[in-house]
Amino acid sequence: MALLVAAFGVHAEDEKFPTGYTDTPQLPNSPWRVHDDNRPRPRVVTPGKADQPAAAPSDAVVLFDGKNLDAWQSENGGPARWKVENGYAEVVGGSGDIVTKQKFGDCQLHVEFREPLPPTGNSQGRGNSGVFLAGLYEIQVLDSYDNLTYADGQAGAVYGQSPPRVNASRPPGEWQTYDIVYTTAHFANGKQSVPGYVTVFHNGVLVQNHTELLGATVHHALPRAVIHEVDMPLKLQDHHMPVRFRNIWIRPLGDK
Repeated sequence: MALLVAAFGVHAEDEKFPTGYTDTPQLPNSPWRVHDDNRPRPRVVTPGKADQPAAAPSDAVVLFDGKNLDAWQSENGGPARWKVENGYAEVVGGSGDIVTKQKFGDCQLHVEFREPLPPTGNSQGRGNSGVFLAGLYEIQVLDSYDNLTYADGQAGAVYGQSPPRVNASRPPGEWQTYDIVYTTAHFANGKQSVPGYVTVFHNGVLVQNHTELLGATVHHALPRAVIHEVDMPLKLQDHHMPVRFRNIWIRPLGDK
């Protein structure tokens, strides 16, 4: 632990905070457990400078333009209750996850997010949220700048499954981007016939390269097999931390 702390710039007094687990099941076809504390952490790279918000392409569906959350609702069907001001939506802890009213299958998704400044907390308790493809498969949102946590739980991870190839996080208070290409799983006769895949660029840096999705995201357990429709809502997570989002748009792919 001391070597890991030194390598990732976490202060010595933070060593008491857990950064992984040793009691979780082993991932299939992998030497590592879910959230394995011994799994090597991705090396840190410095992404390019942040530019202005990326304008949506002409064929994109704009899900949030900084004005309102009309394209979203709470998971129970009521209005989305996150705070909207100054061009961003901020998680209001305890208000619940929000999901899109429209459903999507294969898609290209653009999301911009900002971690709280000043940062508070450690490991998973620091700027935690998530982008859930099909409402099931989480691309982790976390303040992973100078913050040690388990490898499959840091920013850019397919949570509980696949760590990012590198840690491309910007400092808290700076806007960050996810550009995601999602290919949905298909099912036949009550079983998965074709797996889902995801490619993720974090701040312009490739962190997931056509990664197979092993199942729906679960904390502290193996991904769970779930049969679902091709078109499903997108979900953003309320993890009781004031993460901000802006400029969210999606391009449905395929022959529809």
